[in-house]
Amino acid sequence: MEERKCCKDCGAEAELISETYHRRMIELNKIYNEDCLVGMKRIPDNTIDLTVTSPPYDNLRTYNGNIAQWSFEKFQDIAKELYRVTKQGGVVVWIVADATIKGSETGTSFRQALYFMECGFNLHDTMIYEKNGAGAVGSNKCYLQNFEYMFVFSKGKINTFNLIYDRENKVVGSVKTSANRDKFTADTGRKYREITTKKWGRRFNIWKYEQTQGHDTYSKNHPAPFPETLVADHIISWSNEDDIIFDPFMGSGTTAKMALLNNRNFIGFELDMHYCEIANERIQKALAGSDEKGL
Repeated sequence: MEERKCCKDCGAEAELISETYHRRMIELNKIYNEDCLVGMKRIPDNTIDLTVTSPPYDNLRTYNGNIAQWSFEKFQDIAKELYRVTKQGGVVVWIVADATIKGSETGTSFRQALYFMECGFNLHDTMIYEKNGAGAVGSNKCYLQNFEYMFVFSKGKINTFNLIYDRENKVVGSVKTSANRDKFTADTGRKYREITTKKWGRRFNIWKYEQTQGHDTYSKNHPAPFPETLVADHIISWSNEDDIIFDPFMGSGTTAKMALLNNRNFIGFELDMHYCEIANERIQKALAGSDEKGL
């Protein structure tokens, strides 16, 4: 087994992890063509640092000519397995939307979020993926919908949060603020306090991406590809180098590719053989590119 092609100086700990996976017939940096519920049984408890995925929610997509069969009961089994395999302090990013049936949204996304919490996860953040471009949907009786929910769950207190600071502040330097004014006045006798703002502030939790942003020729063969930058931003935010990134619905392999290019490891499952082949070919190309760049 070729281990850890994506990272330099892996270290003894990573080699031990790889050896453990080998004994259990699960390899790092591989996409398996099988049902994720079957494959996840082979992943040891408390193993995954970060999951980034989007399930085939509400049967809204046709995958390679077939409508994905999805039930709430199957979701429940997957959610319980995700809790088992996630490390303490690890994160699951669950990206979903709701179908509209007979004039009413299903609300499936909220049911799923509540069930994750029943399993023991904390709802760390409810984020929005705003689709900046074509593809907005909706009847002529409501506003066009152009977003998906990005639920960020943590198993206990979150371990890693490398928050992205790329929002340009309107005011830079020393400014007066009335935030918590009553308490501040009581403590100091001064009505306002001064704070120093930097040029770049913390990003808001509504993330906007072009729907074609970061897509390559491989991802375009899938009906519902992630923008590569969206996945990369989550990987950077909630994990560190050498961590293990998981996607139980790997599709065309965007999560795996972004894990490799950001010096992380991955494990993935994809039920459809056609998409699994596309994803693995895409990964091999990404690995070759990583070697050329010295990643």
